[in-house]
Amino acid sequence: MTVSHLPRRKNRSPICNLKFQIRNPESQIKASDADPSDQPPDKRLNLEVTMATVSPAIESHSDDHSHGNDHGHGHQQSFFYTYLWSTDHKMIGKQFLITTMIMMMVGGALALAVRWQLAFPWQNMPVLGPVFKLFLGEGGQISPEFYTMLFTMHASVMIFLVIIPILAGAFGNFLIPLQIGADDMAFPVLNALSYWFMWPAIACFGTSFFVGGATAGPAGGWTSYPLLSALQEAAPGSGAAQTFWLMGLTLVGVSSMMGSVNYMTTIINMRAPGMTLFRMPLTIWSMFITAILQAFALPVLTAAGFMLLTDRIMGTCFFVPAGIVVNNAAPTIGGGQPLLWQHLFWFYSHPAVYIMLLPAMGMVSDMLSCMSRKPVFGYKPMVYSMAAIAGLGFIVWGHHMFTSGMNPALGMTFMTSTMMIALPSAIKTFNWIGTIWGGNVKFNSVMLNCSGFVAMFIVGGLSGIFMAAVPVDIYFHDTYFIVAHFHYVLFGSTLFGVFAGITFWFPKMFGRLMNDTVAKWHFALTFIGFNGTFFPMHLLGISGMPRRYADPYLHPYLEHLLPMNQFITCSAILMGFAQFLLLGNFLYSMYCGEKCGRNPWGANGLEWSAPSPPGHGNFDVPPVCYRGPYEYSSPEAGALNQDFILQTEVPPDMSKIATAETAATA
Repeated sequence: MTVSHLPRRKNRSPICNLKFQIRNPESQIKASDADPSDQPPDKRLNLEVTMATVSPAIESHSDDHSHGNDHGHGHQQSFFYTYLWSTDHKMIGKQFLITTMIMMMVGGALALAVRWQLAFPWQNMPVLGPVFKLFLGEGGQISPEFYTMLFTMHASVMIFLVIIPILAGAFGNFLIPLQIGADDMAFPVLNALSYWFMWPAIACFGTSFFVGGATAGPAGGWTSYPLLSALQEAAPGSGAAQTFWLMGLTLVGVSSMMGSVNYMTTIINMRAPGMTLFRMPLTIWSMFITAILQAFALPVLTAAGFMLLTDRIMGTCFFVPAGIVVNNAAPTIGGGQPLLWQHLFWFYSHPAVYIMLLPAMGMVSDMLSCMSRKPVFGYKPMVYSMAAIAGLGFIVWGHHMFTSGMNPALGMTFMTSTMMIALPSAIKTFNWIGTIWGGNVKFNSVMLNCSGFVAMFIVGGLSGIFMAAVPVDIYFHDTYFIVAHFHYVLFGSTLFGVFAGITFWFPKMFGRLMNDTVAKWHFALTFIGFNGTFFPMHLLGISGMPRRYADPYLHPYLEHLLPMNQFITCSAILMGFAQFLLLGNFLYSMYCGEKCGRNPWGANGLEWSAPSPPGHGNFDVPPVCYRGPYEYSSPEAGALNQDFILQTEVPPDMSKIATAETAATA
């Protein structure tokens, strides 16, 4: 056997090249992608062994000072380069996280304004009414035009500036290098640009909010259907506000495409030695599949948005048919097709549902395994089911267009493919329940939020089966049943997973624990408020209440629904109040939370072998992966007087080989 060094990595501390004495020496094996334990004995003996050990003193030094940060490299960076212009994936992840949390509060405030109008139509809005009199009209009433802007911007902010960036941007950036054992992303500058492209998008969305005075904001809804969005004279909010909205959408697409290319390259090329594909945590699998979805779906939306912009600004006619007269304007010239936008938009936007959902699925799988102290039930089926969901997600976009006049045979095709998604979704749900079943469950806030994710996903998935059927969807289309369904999927499922992830990985981000009691109160109030808000919307939809109406009670058959809408609004206010608990807990714990070590949860992923928070280069020594991602409660762990084994823990047979080699060389 020959003694060799691990592959050199950029930004690595000189400590990696030194040898120290420790209490429990671990040898680090330079392994191929194949599992050494699966190799024949004659092949296993040919593995190159290197000793990379760290003394307890050095390890504690790393914990206290995040060794490898500025003080370990002989240079000091300014405040702006450390916290604003950083190319470090951890800082970029935190930037995404804090930005999206701010945007979540903005989007929530817009939602409460929508709910106020539906519960108390044409009544002055309290507190905010006098402040925004310029936009709301005399006395603080919400005008119909302003109401249209409210639900447009609420959906736009929550989808494009909150859910997608917080999962793919915040958690993707922070976790991918740590969980695969890399120093950083493959393209750090491109990574920083993916964040900074968010701010021009936010500026464009924000500008559209204020353009137009009393009729401020875009009028096209978050789907931005032509002709309402293509012709500036179509509606009061179809002018400059709609143009700025489309510019913001295009910039968000560019930002996400940068991130997707970076994620795929990093996961494929920068895994630690021994980190095979099926040793990757499900979080990494979900991020990888999400990046593929973004890479293939986003260019379609970005191109469509640019085409719509040229229709508005340059007089092209991709989506504008000839001979249309709107508000006594001159007839339009051209032979475009408004339905083309729907096809292009939903070709992206249904995969976007899984861009928002798949990362949460992977994160919840990791957290459920840790909090149940059990391996994930059916690891490989979980991987294959995520891949199946992503693949099927590309061929189901037509179920959003059942009422557009499509060929009935095509409608049957989309109905069948949509129902097929229930199969891999059911596999994931079954495996989550199987992971929890019989485990030593820790009922902390992380576990509660993960359980909320699974429960809400079941409700949202079951309501989705109803709308997959063409005859049922024709009745439910554009009613509040649709609103209930996608909020159970995109809020109930996704954001409960996000809340769990924030609490779970907060110690790794900041080296402190969030207050679990406050987090439990946040979960309880959010769970009660969420179900009180969105479950009754199923009943509103069954009663035929249409969405996007500023005053649906103009129709006499809907007047009896006013008390239910008032109950929904009260529940929404409760849910909105609960988010201040999350925000306060987050900010307080950043500076005053209980300090913790590297692995406060007793988890076994590579990220938990790094200091908390990780320093420059992430790890004290280049990690080597010897195990799968979910080795909990195994007999080998029991021999170590613990119920988990880190992925960096050397198997006993390799430990003997390394010890013998060390003795021989000494």
